[in-house]
Amino acid sequence: MENSTNNDGISLKELIRKLQEWYHYLLTKWKIIIFAGIVGSTLGLAYSFMKKPIYTATLSFALEDEKGGGGLGGALGLASSFGLDVGGSAGGIFSGSNLSELFKSRTMVEKTLLSPVIFEGEKISLAEMYIRNNEWREKWNKDTKLVKIKFLPNADRKVFTREQDSIMGRMYEILSTSGLSVGQKDKKNGIISIDVSSTNELFAKLFCEALAQQVGMFYIETKSKKARMNMDILQRQVDSIRGALNGAITGVAVANDNTFNLNPALNVRRAPSARKQVDVQANTAILTELVKQAELAKVTLRKETPLIQIIDRPVFPLDKARFGKIKGVVLGGVLGGFLIIFVLIFRRLLKQFML
Repeated sequence: MENSTNNDGISLKELIRKLQEWYHYLLTKWKIIIFAGIVGSTLGLAYSFMKKPIYTATLSFALEDEKGGGGLGGALGLASSFGLDVGGSAGGIFSGSNLSELFKSRTMVEKTLLSPVIFEGEKISLAEMYIRNNEWREKWNKDTKLVKIKFLPNADRKVFTREQDSIMGRMYEILSTSGLSVGQKDKKNGIISIDVSSTNELFAKLFCEALAQQVGMFYIETKSKKARMNMDILQRQVDSIRGALNGAITGVAVANDNTFNLNPALNVRRAPSARKQVDVQANTAILTELVKQAELAKVTLRKETPLIQIIDRPVFPLDKARFGKIKGVVLGGVLGGFLIIFVLIFRRLLKQFML
């Protein structure tokens, strides 16, 4: 037991002695360490001048998801009793994390990039604006495949070339991983915020607003698709029955003209007019019911259409994050000092090992 304690004491003393030895060794190299720190600080200061500021555009909104109930719910039940489906909920794809993923989906981001904007008096797409902002075209001038590539506003994504697909994929990757953030800042309420970051202040604002618009259009189409389909079907049926009713009314008039001053004993000649009267009555009843259902479908469509209620839009000037000069000097100096210390320790250990 005593030997173990003695060995531990010797090991601790040896460790302290080694640390003191390294400390004195590094003190002899203080000029090199300070010089490396000065070089690191200079590089950090230069980086702070070259680093472009990051602008962040923020848009907040709330989803209006009205649920059917009360009198309208009863009307929907009445419609279903006639075998008609006049619309309903589109499901929970627009709730919680699903909505965040929808905003960051490749389809939504690429459609937004192809949205038209006015930039320097020219109508271009956001994708073209992104390319110019990042000076990609200057790098493409030597590549014959890329130099002629253009991204026109509202271009058909299905006819893009392999090179265009690759560029769009690269833009989506950068934006979705580092330039776009979507989520609820407070779980107690349903307000959702979109943050778009870019070195171009105008691009950040335009992309943020265009993305909200694209997702809004998709939300309208999805939520109201079923109700719109039913409304279109009912409208076609109304038009068809109205045409048949008009024809039946005309037929009654023609039949009455043909039997004018007819001998009362020849009742069989009045049969066509009676049949036409039955058609008029039947079509009138059908048309009345269909018109009711068509109006109910229009109410349902209006109920399903509301989507995004914008609360705050991005306004100039946007929030700006800059790599500060003091931060660059301090961080560069510390990193430079640690780097040279690591190099000095490694060189000495290497020499000891070689001996």
